[in-house]
Amino acid sequence: MPPAGVPTVPGRGGVALVASLLGFTVITIDVSAVNIALPAIGKSLSGGMTGLQWVVDAYTLMFAALMISAGALADRAGARRAYAWGVSLFTLASLGCALAPGIGVLVGARVAQGAAAAVVMPASLALIRQSYDDARARARAIALWTVGGSVAMAAGPVLGGLLTESAGWRAVFLLNLPVGAVILGLLARVPRSARRPAAVDGGGQLTAVLTLGGLAFAVIEGGHLGWTSGPVLGAAVLAVASGYAFRVVEARHPRPMVPLGMLKDRRVAVALAVGFAVNAAFYGGIFLLGLYYQQLRGMSGVAAGLMFVPMSAVVTATNLLSPRLAERIGRRPVIVAGQLIFTGAMLAMLPLAAHTPVWLVLVLLLPLSAGGALAVPALTALLMDAVPGERAGTASGLLNSFRQTGGALAVALFGGLLSGSGGSFSLPGMRIGLLAVAALLTATAALSRLLLPRS
Repeated sequence: MPPAGVPTVPGRGGVALVASLLGFTVITIDVSAVNIALPAIGKSLSGGMTGLQWVVDAYTLMFAALMISAGALADRAGARRAYAWGVSLFTLASLGCALAPGIGVLVGARVAQGAAAAVVMPASLALIRQSYDDARARARAIALWTVGGSVAMAAGPVLGGLLTESAGWRAVFLLNLPVGAVILGLLARVPRSARRPAAVDGGGQLTAVLTLGGLAFAVIEGGHLGWTSGPVLGAAVLAVASGYAFRVVEARHPRPMVPLGMLKDRRVAVALAVGFAVNAAFYGGIFLLGLYYQQLRGMSGVAAGLMFVPMSAVVTATNLLSPRLAERIGRRPVIVAGQLIFTGAMLAMLPLAAHTPVWLVLVLLLPLSAGGALAVPALTALLMDAVPGERAGTASGLLNSFRQTGGALAVALFGGLLSGSGGSFSLPGMRIGLLAVAALLTATAALSRLLLPRS
């Protein structure tokens, strides 16, 4: 018999892990690399701040809204098949982004990219979950998967800046084509995944999309149309009504895409709240910094991207350290510490101004790198252990849906606050956003300390 934690087909678990890492990496790089390319996109396609916010949030909103049912799709269709579908669609949508003639077409292609990424994310994690039976080996594989995503998020701005300056912003999307081909080649060597029959929850998916879409529209357009304007109030009402309808539909559906009973587990509920807050801080921070470097300080795309290099190193080191710390002192202290470090990062950025010394900016950003990298591996492993194996795809989709929603709303919030008179970068608006995210992280850190188990 093979030793515990080794897949039944020799070597195939490693191939599955590599394929999962590549997919998670490419959909994550796409987020942070595009943030650096935004000023170039705005100049090329004549998109204002609102248009640039939608370029980011069209992706993250579809990512968030569809990921819940996409996690169930990974359980129903089998992780390998669902993963192949998601990678294929993501590759084609990337080509559409690269060829977009205007901001509207680009936003539409980003919607398709987000829908594909929603399938890729939970299917990649479910593929790992199904390839390793031993909890310790699985935790290490998940840690590597998390490291890949975190490094990609931190390294994406560097790659985005280099590609934008050397070949134009369209190259950021063209890069995804060869990577998609490699992933599909690797999947041919991975054994078929088990399939679990489940009903389609169309009502739950529709109400989820309407809830998140209405909420994002209200936050993004509120800063431009006015918070009491008819469209903004209508979107807010739609979000509230759809959110209530989602709860009703899920409670009555025989096979809901989000089993409400799962949310009664404290570990699951806290993991979702923390995932939301951590991504709000990280996505919001990357979006803010990309504009701060280029619009306020006048840096080139390459220079702005290189400012994220120290973050990449800190993210990598902290991600490798996090699982070891969690094994030694427990997951709860690691998760709480990560959020408190992130809170410090938000507060540390408050003094940033146009002429803040570059070395000081880099020092102030170190907590931004360490906070999420410390908390997320322990958080993901906690959630995977809190649910049965056959619900791995659903749980993964739910966690990442909350994370992406936090990121999308943070981008919407910061985008509205950062736009000053004449489209200039607003430092007071930046500081309001940072304080809001710091307050959210403080609240979720307190919840983690009170509600998560000690061990």
